[in-house]
Amino acid sequence: MTTLTRQALNRALLARQLLLRRERLDAATAIERLVGMQAQAPNPPYVGLWSRLAEFDFAELAGLVERREVVRIALMRSTIHLVTARDCAPLRAVLQPVLDRGFRSVIGAKFDGLDLDAVANAGRELVATEPMTFAELARRLAPRWPDHDPARLAGVVRTRVPLVQVPPRGLWGVGGSALHTTADAWLGERPAPTLTVDELVLRYLAAFGPASAADVQAWSGLTRLREVLDRLGPRLRTFRDESGRELHDLPDAPRPDPDTPAPARFVTDYDNLLLSHADRTRVIADEHRKPVIGGSGNGIVRATILVDGRVRGMWRVDRTRDTATLVIEPFTALSTTDTEALAAEGHRLLAATDPAARTDVHFT
Repeated sequence: MTTLTRQALNRALLARQLLLRRERLDAATAIERLVGMQAQAPNPPYVGLWSRLAEFDFAELAGLVERREVVRIALMRSTIHLVTARDCAPLRAVLQPVLDRGFRSVIGAKFDGLDLDAVANAGRELVATEPMTFAELARRLAPRWPDHDPARLAGVVRTRVPLVQVPPRGLWGVGGSALHTTADAWLGERPAPTLTVDELVLRYLAAFGPASAADVQAWSGLTRLREVLDRLGPRLRTFRDESGRELHDLPDAPRPDPDTPAPARFVTDYDNLLLSHADRTRVIADEHRKPVIGGSGNGIVRATILVDGRVRGMWRVDRTRDTATLVIEPFTALSTTDTEALAAEGHRLLAATDPAARTDVHFT
């Protein structure tokens, strides 16, 4: 069985994540190839696509949101993802057990005896009639079930009813509260979902492989995927990593030469590049995970820089009324060549995110 080095896994991941070179794809095609984009905050998918696509225009993604061709909905790991309208219902259906399990783990037996279907149906009717925040939904549900926490009643609806966030949420640079309605009300009723768990795993491998069963489970939140990979075995290639773990992959998926150059890239907040494997050392060293992923204890995933394909620091944009400064915080000293490459890429990024501002790139 062939052993894939960490460097080989890194280049395979970058190629599939469109970070080894910018691809000439439209935004919707890229989002489907990535099996959605983590979108807990509205702006990161814009920067995520800018880093991956040639000639990407922020207005393209905003137009998809406004035309209801992409939506924001709770999916993998029960977190908000940006997916195409075509993927919305199939992905939600196959991942529903993840949301159900998460709800049970938080609520436990507190809702024993409550008719959860009745709560879900009441909430569905409310948000289908008028998009609203979860706070408003909780307030509207409370009179019917006065003995239960209103926020948890709203949680029942979020868990059991596919809810999408409607614009202006999801438009670049637009703030405000997240208003929710049902996917059916927003997108119209569509053919019954046809995505199977096996097909989901194959799509994951196309976007993130080679990978172990634990990796697929870390990305999706689903369990018992070892038996799925065993079932798919005749359709897959099998490798091992340097620690001896068994990895699975599509036979014809890209696995570039490990020495393939990897350009400097800015990876945005919450990017699935950093969240989709149990073993993330192919892209980020263990000692750098804490400051990047949940280091503040509030679930935030910081934006990062890639140098030679690996996370070497973090970045942010500090804005005033008429200026925008991209601040880069390397974990260790960078070479002059890497600094210059990041500075050039940073100026291009600021030209896209803050075209009217006076801009600068600053290294701490």
